[in-house]
Amino acid sequence: MDTPEAPPQAVNDDSPPQHGYTADKDAYLRRLRRIEGQVRGIARMVEEDKYCIDILTQVSAVTKALHAVSLGLVEEHIGHCVIGAAAEPDPDLRAEAIDIKVKEAADAIGRLLR
Repeated sequence: MDTPEAPPQAVNDDSPPQHGYTADKDAYLRRLRRIEGQVRGIARMVEEDKYCIDILTQVSAVTKALHAVSLGLVEEHIGHCVIGAAAEPDPDLRAEAIDIKVKEAADAIGRLLR
């Protein structure tokens, strides 16, 4: 899997890069921990030979929860990274940055739809 290269930071900027989801990081972590618990519950259901339809219902709930997290992250990417690229003062760099960030979003959406 190709991981996009992070944009270079200013030479004298020692702060970590800010991502669009940073402001909501705690909420995302809470949701992911809840999903993690649901997945452990599904494993327990399989270990206990629970009815397959009940297991599938729980798998569906986890899938929907993960999709909600994914869509939130895509929204954050567009609202922060794409908009940030549009704010680039150099017009040549702006066009390239926008293209890169929009392609990242489109690729991510494509992976979600597979």
